[in-house]
Amino acid sequence: MSEFVVVTGMSGAGRSTVAAALEDIGWFVIDNLPAGLIMKMAEMVDRPGSGMDRVALVIGRGGSATGPEHFDDLPGVLDQLRATRKRVRVVFLDAPDDVLVRRYEGTRRRHPLAARGVGESVTDERRLLEPVRERADLLVDTGELNPNQLRARVLEVFGDAEAAHMQTSVISFGYKHGIPLDVDVVFDCRFLPNPFWVEELRPYSGLDDPVRDYVMAQPESVAFLEKVDELITSILPAFAREGKSYLTIAMGCTGGRHRSVTLAEELANRLADQGQAVSVFHRDVER
Repeated sequence: MSEFVVVTGMSGAGRSTVAAALEDIGWFVIDNLPAGLIMKMAEMVDRPGSGMDRVALVIGRGGSATGPEHFDDLPGVLDQLRATRKRVRVVFLDAPDDVLVRRYEGTRRRHPLAARGVGESVTDERRLLEPVRERADLLVDTGELNPNQLRARVLEVFGDAEAAHMQTSVISFGYKHGIPLDVDVVFDCRFLPNPFWVEELRPYSGLDDPVRDYVMAQPESVAFLEKVDELITSILPAFAREGKSYLTIAMGCTGGRHRSVTLAEELANRLADQGQAVSVFHRDVER
């Protein structure tokens, strides 16, 4: 059977960007598909000779392709799709309400549920989509991501066709820009000496050798990383047994440019050396 990814979420959260990125890496993308047609489409895709091994079903405009009344149909359809096929993943794109409102006001597009103002429409859509959000394997917070960053996130997660069913993502971020909404485990790196206060290191990021060498030269960094590695390695099998498709780990420092970036890279390398399917993403490194 084909592998399915269902992309859904809040209007304005980036479905078009995700669809384009998946298409660029070889997924067969079916956009703006009404919930009532998902099972029929899946049956067509599974027919011998279809040639569609990896299919992304993009449920467009918050389910409103056939009208807001069909929001209630989507959770049951997703359950049915999962019950009849082994390889199904649901991705839910989200962002804070104020970000979604700002995006709609900036583009002057009409919200799909715009019977009232944009703010009220976002609130209504969030309430209607909550049962779908609860069924998501991967929640992606796009509030702090520009289109290029969102595209990079998609490529990290879905670019490897041979990735194991359980995939781990390690994200670095800056606390002053907000904790990501789409993470399972958060580690605070702010107790470590900050390279920002070393004048010659300030222009560099945690991806550069001078900062990396400085961070990893701290005894606290090595001890912390070893404990985190031990913890994550011990809980990964349990998450996999529970059927979780993704585990997202976040490393945070003040600005998201130095300590968290280095430690996220180090942790991802350690997990990869253990044979884990792992990706790494630095949300705030360019800020």
